[in-house]
Amino acid sequence: MFKKILIANRGEIAVRIMATCREMGIRTVAVYSDVDRTARHVRVADEAYALGPAPATQSYLRIDAILAIAKESGAEAIHPGYGFLSENADFADACERAGIVFIGPPAHAMRVMGGKISAKGIAHSVDAPTVPGYAGASQDETVLLNEARRIGFPLLIKASAGGGGKGMREVHAASAFLEQLAGAKREALASFGDDIVFLERLIQQPRHVEIQVLGDMYGNMVHLGERECSIQRRHQKIVEESPSVALTPVLRAEMGATAIRIAQAAGYVNAGTMEFILDAQKRYYFLEMNTRLQVEHPVTELVTGLDLVRHQLLIAAGEQLALQQAQIYTRGHAIEVRIYAEDAERNFLPSTGTITTTIVPEGPGVRVDSGIEMGDEITQFYDPMIAKLIVYGEDRAAAIARLQRALEQSAIFGVTTNIPLLHAITLHRAFREGLTHTAFLQEHGLLAPASNKGLPQAIIVAAALYEGTQAVQGPAQTPWKALGPWRMVGEARRLTYHYQERTYSVALVQASPANKWSVSINGEAVGIFGYTLANNGLVLLKQGEAQTPVYLSRGTDMIQAMLMGSLYRLQRSTPPTVETAAQGESMVRSQKALTAPMAGTIVKVQVRDGEGVEAQQVLVVLSAMKMEHAIIAPHEGRVRHVYFQEGAVVHGGAILVEME
Repeated sequence: MFKKILIANRGEIAVRIMATCREMGIRTVAVYSDVDRTARHVRVADEAYALGPAPATQSYLRIDAILAIAKESGAEAIHPGYGFLSENADFADACERAGIVFIGPPAHAMRVMGGKISAKGIAHSVDAPTVPGYAGASQDETVLLNEARRIGFPLLIKASAGGGGKGMREVHAASAFLEQLAGAKREALASFGDDIVFLERLIQQPRHVEIQVLGDMYGNMVHLGERECSIQRRHQKIVEESPSVALTPVLRAEMGATAIRIAQAAGYVNAGTMEFILDAQKRYYFLEMNTRLQVEHPVTELVTGLDLVRHQLLIAAGEQLALQQAQIYTRGHAIEVRIYAEDAERNFLPSTGTITTTIVPEGPGVRVDSGIEMGDEITQFYDPMIAKLIVYGEDRAAAIARLQRALEQSAIFGVTTNIPLLHAITLHRAFREGLTHTAFLQEHGLLAPASNKGLPQAIIVAAALYEGTQAVQGPAQTPWKALGPWRMVGEARRLTYHYQERTYSVALVQASPANKWSVSINGEAVGIFGYTLANNGLVLLKQGEAQTPVYLSRGTDMIQAMLMGSLYRLQRSTPPTVETAAQGESMVRSQKALTAPMAGTIVKVQVRDGEGVEAQQVLVVLSAMKMEHAIIAPHEGRVRHVYFQEGAVVHGGAILVEME
């Protein structure tokens, strides 16, 4: 077995691999970019080496630098995790030439199965069913458009390399094909260094079901059952579970056998995943193979009791697979949700910033895999996933109940997260009944902003007590502290909040016994409350014997609160200042200015100064966190000025285009 390995990755997957290495007595070497110098994966490693600047092309994608560090540190093997170089066959070859073991498949298997087009060829060779489409050699846009018309719309444009929904576009009409093709190619090139695409017929309301396989160097191969990953946004999974409610024992065995045939035909070794789609008639079609460890591997670990990273290491060290298919069985049900720094109410726009609070759930059957802690920064340079929350239950209903409770005990402040969306999914009847497919969020309206969400009384009371009584109970600087000793006994402390279009005026009067407060909202008494405050932002609101936990984060002009998995933003009343009054004219001007929603790189400018544009026309394309974001014209008008050229790096809030 290896004595030391280098993990050529960052974040939660690097931390996850290191955990197994510690259990096996293997020393670990971390690598990091400039912005990751104090990241968690660096802190938990036995050794850590700097790679270079923040952009992945100058750090985590530098094969030469990673191999040099491996040699310097004396690492015998490299684990690539997922993403970055994990499916780069040239990296696997370079490791072999350097005399370092690559913990993954051999380069030839990665090449044939890592490209979706060649993988379909292998699938055809063993009579595995595939979705009709075009996977020919030509990348000429005229040829692709003609093939698209032959296949028929709607269809999918898909990048041959990589995964995670990058370089994928859904096209519903021929008129939109060329623009979507260009976007898919740009995104694929930026994410994988390869802009080859292919076309597939779009199967309506399919389930996404994948089979985990393990194979050794001696031809032994097993599958570890399935994971259903149907609930997705932007073609990227956010909920994964095992087993799938859609599979019968017969269908499960058939799909598992098909997955093994494909892997063996490719000469595959180590852990990999065969991805299939399942239509309404339960016909399955091979899509692609992920030649690496999957993000969602923990659900398989929980239902099988196997440590997949441990088996990866054993196989890479040359040991024979100790498992036979008859020995593998699953028990119970596991569900994983991906917690992202993104705003589901703004089309899943990634959110950057410093994590100020992280509260993670605990309890039986709850697992949290994360590479982020309080004080860490979510930057524009990498995928915005913060953590994976995985739960296990004796059956699916128990797992869903456990997941719902775990999300209600979770709170992350400093960036916007998708926790409220994930919680809403657990409550949805269709999810509970197992009626999931890849358009689940769209079909059930979960992509729409929750603008009509009511404000619970507990939120207002907790916020007011938290802010309005700290001068009495602690050293925090508040407006009440400035009043000093001249407050009359029994005089109310007053705070005003705005939520949506309503104003809430809160009055607090200290009651007996101590630490009890009589609370009125908009002149109406609502009760006597007490509370205790934890150092992580938890306000435990008490009314009589009843207790309600509310998580709070206080900003300059806003207080954020999480209650039972939902997020609420209360705006404070702030009087105008000389500065804000002076900015009145510029604020009117800014309404005509289109700004960058986050820091990123301008990859496409489609208009010029003085050009007339139509409403909803794409003006600029911004790339950030491996995704493209279109800046569109909110109304018909004329472009007054374009502030940046293609290739420019801009900060969040920068004015990109000014219209008149």
